[in-house]
Amino acid sequence: MSQFPLAQAMDPQHDQLSARNFARLSAFIHAYSGIKMPATKQTMLEGRLRRRMRTYGHTNLNDYCEFLFEGGGLEDETVHLIDVVTTNKTEFFREPSHFDFLETKGLPTLAERRRKPIKIWSAAASIGAEAYTLAMVLEDFVSDRSGLDYAILATDICTDVLAKGLAGRYPESMIEPVSMARRRQYLMQSRDRAAGEVRIRPQLRSKVSFGRLNLMDGAYPVDRDMDIIFCRNILIYFDKPTQAKVLTRLCDHLVPGGYLFLGHSESIVGLDLPVRQVANTVFQKP
Repeated sequence: MSQFPLAQAMDPQHDQLSARNFARLSAFIHAYSGIKMPATKQTMLEGRLRRRMRTYGHTNLNDYCEFLFEGGGLEDETVHLIDVVTTNKTEFFREPSHFDFLETKGLPTLAERRRKPIKIWSAAASIGAEAYTLAMVLEDFVSDRSGLDYAILATDICTDVLAKGLAGRYPESMIEPVSMARRRQYLMQSRDRAAGEVRIRPQLRSKVSFGRLNLMDGAYPVDRDMDIIFCRNILIYFDKPTQAKVLTRLCDHLVPGGYLFLGHSESIVGLDLPVRQVANTVFQKP
């Protein structure tokens, strides 16, 4: 028998957030994470929150909201709340022109200037596909350059996806964009062939550090000598003032000559930032 039979039996169409509670949740999510939650996303939000409300035995969404805002639930629930509302679409070698730029222009330029390890930050890392793509590219680049090394930091606001990135296990369907040569060098087949999974090899996983970071924070506990920052396909969820604040803080962590990469659907038009465009959605700090 179900522990919460009423929650299971309830018709989701009749379990809707009140206007007041949707407004409260929307305001809180935006203030905490920068993610816009317009009325058009109410149904999506309700569907995702039902998973969390059942954790506490609540039988409807409005009771769950009372628990959050009047019952002190936000203290322990905020991380989980943000986890379920974030969208984490990612893939290996997504927007491949960025990695082409790195291989042909960005990394050779950086290698000429630095003897220290090249430092890269994947600032909206999701399950780690972007960070491990960067690791493959960097590993190839440093393999025939004696004394050159690199380190990658992967951060995200969502703890669930960070755990997946740390594990480095992915469905075989995700690795289609990875060349056969890189598959042989950097991926391992799961021992359980029925699982349909591959895993990133240990030597590559060791080059990537994962940690939780909220881009809405006023300051980032990250080194200020990053050579490369990827912050792709997250700004589209922010309004312009939030975009400006986040990008300004990110630029503060770039070394002169360092590169900032944004998603192909993102723009810095109208923003006063200390960078110049050097390729499509690629910017360099003078």
